[in-house]
Parts: sequence; structure tokens; C-alpha cells
Amino acid sequence: MRWLVGLLINAAILMAIAYLFDGFQLSGFGAAIIASLLLTIVNAIVRPILIILTLPITVLTLGLFLFVISALTLMLTAALLGSAFEIDGFGIAILASILITITQTFIVKPLKKR
Repeated sequence: MRWLVGLLINAAILMAIAYLFDGFQLSGFGAAIIASLLLTIVNAIVRPILIILTLPITVLTLGLFLFVISALTLMLTAALLGSAFEIDGFGIAILASILITITQTFIVKPLKKR
């Protein structure tokens, strides 16, 4: 049940980011739910591989390169969804990944601890 709540909150976060920025577009809340589910799967499978492969640069940048990895997984999710989810550039993807990380840290993770 907590996983479903986290999924819905992530979908709401994606919709809020789409509302705030012009270069981040979702076709609707259904697309946001699918994007949130797909992003969860990509983060579970692809992200650990990217973290291991880029470990030296992540250590060198004191962990800031993790935002780049998050942006890459977000862009991969957008590429897999096609026209339902579009990100216009890498800068928007970085900004969105930072906002997603901040909101997940302060909203989703405390809810999952209950």
C-alpha cells in the first residue's frame, strides 16, 4: 500500500513539474502515473548500473554527479514513453531531477517510514 501511495505522490510531483516548466510536458495524469511506474522500474534496474560505472566521477564531485544520473534516467523514461512524456533538454531534466529528489526526501520518504 505504501508503494502505491509513493507512486501516486511521484505522479503528482511529475505533474507539478510539468505545470511549472514549459520544457517538461506530460499528456495527463494517466501518463504521469505510467511515467512514475516506469521511472521506478528504471531506477531499480538501470540506475545502480550507472552508479557503479560512474563511481570515480561521483566520488570526485562529492556525489553531485548523482543528479546527472537521475536526469539520465528521467530522460530514458521520457524516451520510453514517447509523446506522452517529453523533456526538451538536459538542463530541464537536471532541474526536474533535483526537484524530484528534494520532494521525495521531504515528502515520500517520511510517509514510507510510518
